[in-house]
Amino acid sequence: MFRLLSKESNIFSVPVYIGVLLVIVISFNILDFTHLNLVSAAITFAGIALGYFCFNTLGLTYDTHLPLFLYTAFVFALYPGDLDIGIAIALFTNSIILLVLTNVDMIIRKNSYVLVGAILALNFIFLPTTWPMSLFVIFHIIGTSDRIGLHFFRLFFGMLLVALSYFGLAFFLGMNAWDPAYFPFGKFSQSVYLKDLIFLIPVALLLIVAVWDHFRNFNRKSPVSKFKYTFVLVFSAAQVITIWLYMGANFEYLLLLILPASIILSRLMRFLRKPWLQEATFWLIILSLVIFKIGDFIPLNIKL
Repeated sequence: MFRLLSKESNIFSVPVYIGVLLVIVISFNILDFTHLNLVSAAITFAGIALGYFCFNTLGLTYDTHLPLFLYTAFVFALYPGDLDIGIAIALFTNSIILLVLTNVDMIIRKNSYVLVGAILALNFIFLPTTWPMSLFVIFHIIGTSDRIGLHFFRLFFGMLLVALSYFGLAFFLGMNAWDPAYFPFGKFSQSVYLKDLIFLIPVALLLIVAVWDHFRNFNRKSPVSKFKYTFVLVFSAAQVITIWLYMGANFEYLLLLILPASIILSRLMRFLRKPWLQEATFWLIILSLVIFKIGDFIPLNIKL
C-alpha cells in the first residue's frame, strides 16, 4: 500500500480526494442536518478542501498520494460531524493564511499582510483560543521579511480594521456587555484525557520520531527544505499551544493539527530505509486512527 501511495499524484487526484471528503462530511451530518450544522459543515468542508492545495504550495511531500491519503484518514478519524462553528472557521482561515504565506510570488505575499491580519482578527472573534496563530504569523514575518516594521504595521492595521468594524456593529446592535471568552488567558483546560486518546499515542510518538530525525539529519538537508520544514514546525507549535491549553475533552481541536501531521509523517515514511518498515509504519497509523474512530461509537472501558 505504501508503494502505491508513493506514486506521484496528477491533476485529477485532488478532486478525487475532495469528493471523498464531501462524502465523509455528508455522512457524519446526515442524521443531524440542522441549519447551524449545515453552515458549520460547509465551512469545515471548504477549510479542509483548501488544505489539499497547501501540500502543493509547501512543496515538502514530492507531489505523492501519501500525504493526501493521510490527511483524508485524519479527517475521517477526528471529524465528529457536529463541529463547533469556531473550529470550522479556524480550519478555513488557517488554510487561507497558509496559501497566502506560501505563495511563490513574493510581491503578492508581502502585500497580503493586511488581509492576513484581518483574517486573524476574524478568527479570534469566532474562536479566541486560536490566538497562538498570531504568534506564528509574527515569527514568520520576523524570519522572512526584509521590512519587518512595515509588515507589522500592515498586519496590525488589518486586525484593527476588523476590530473596529466588529465593535462598531456590536455597538449599533446594542451589544454592550463584554464576553469573558475574549480574554482566554485566565482559565485553561490542559487536562490530558489519556483514556480517550490512548490509541493516538503511536501517531504522537511517530511525530516525535519524525521531528527528531529531521534535526538529526539537519545538515544534510537543502536550505529550502530547512526553511519550509521550519515553517511547518512553527505552524504546528502554534496549533499545539491551542490544543494543550484549551482542548480538554473537545478532541475536534486535533483537526487543527492534521495538515502538518500529514506532511511530517509522510516525510518520515519516505526516508525510512527499509520497505517493510515503511509499510508497517503506514498501517500502524491507519490502525490507530480506525480504532480511535471506533471508540467514538463503541465506548471502550480502559482503566489507566
